[in-house]
Order: sequence, then C-alpha cells, then structure tokens
Amino acid sequence: MHRVCVYCGSNFGNDPAFREAAAAVGHEMAVQGLGLVYGGGSVGLMGTVADAVLEGGGEVIGVIPRKLVELEKEHRGLTKLLETDTMHERKRLMMEHADGFLVLPGGYGTLEELFEVIAWLQLGFHHKPVGLLNVDGFYDLMLAQLDHMTAKGLLKAEHRAMLLVATEVKELLAAMQAFEPVDAGKWL
Repeated sequence: MHRVCVYCGSNFGNDPAFREAAAAVGHEMAVQGLGLVYGGGSVGLMGTVADAVLEGGGEVIGVIPRKLVELEKEHRGLTKLLETDTMHERKRLMMEHADGFLVLPGGYGTLEELFEVIAWLQLGFHHKPVGLLNVDGFYDLMLAQLDHMTAKGLLKAEHRAMLLVATEVKELLAAMQAFEPVDAGKWL
C-alpha cells in the first residue's frame, strides 16, 4: 500500500476528537510514507488530513469537481490537484490512484463513498483494503446495523468482515497493510 484514499467530512462536526483523529491520520500516513488521495478540499476534516500529510512531507493528491473549484473550496497547496467534470469521474480517479481506503467521520457523501468501495470489494471489482476509524464511537450504530444485516442473512459474515474497523490509526493502518482479500462469492 503506497497511497490511501481518505473519505471524511467537509465539516468538522461538534466533537473535537474528529479533528484530532483527522490530524492523527494525516500525521501517521506521513510517518509511514503513505501518500494521500482525497476529495481535494481545504475545509473540514478533509482539509485537516491533507494539511497533516503535507506538514509531514507527504504526497497529497486531491481530486475535485470543477463546481467546487468555482466555489473556491479547493486546497491550493497540494502535490497535485486533479479537476473533474462529475462526481463519478472524481470517485473513479480517487479509486484508481489509491491502494486502500480509510474512512473517518462524515456525512452523506462519506457514507456513500464507504458503501460504494466496500460493495465493490464484495463484488471483486477491486481487492484493496477498506478501513473504518471509529472515532469516539461515531460509527457504533452503523456497525450494529451491519451486524443486524448479517444476523438477518442479508450480508454474509465473510463480507461483513471485509470492513476493517479500529479505534486507533496505527492499528487500522496495520490491518490495512496486512489485508488479504477473500473471495467469498457474492451469491453462493
């Protein structure tokens, strides 16, 4: 794993632990020599992660739709900023440039990105690790829902286990580095 795509909020939220975790993720990625791929914004948790990687001397690739550039939300100090016409193109480029995916707290967009990359892993469209940093229990209810889906037979246990979860960034990155995809067969 050389580059990690981080999905997270474009806001800070109201728990200081979210911003601290975003900074810790960026710092640890830089220490481990991992480049960052992310949404290209300068605001919220995403800006915090990017700034921390840059402060540590790491590579940061931002991918942002032109519509957001027009709103002056792009980060102007990145290693590389790629502009796209659509959100679909943005997500495709982020996926192509990353060797793994790490999710921090966020809103609708973050959840949409998480579920897309984990579903694509389940279907075998990629074989990259997907990790969730459960900061201050932020994702506890969602994880309980995934367990409920498994108990009800709508999500295989092998597929549920594909989502790597930790509360500490070093632990999560280590699990992502050690990840071996399992071909559990979606419909068998």
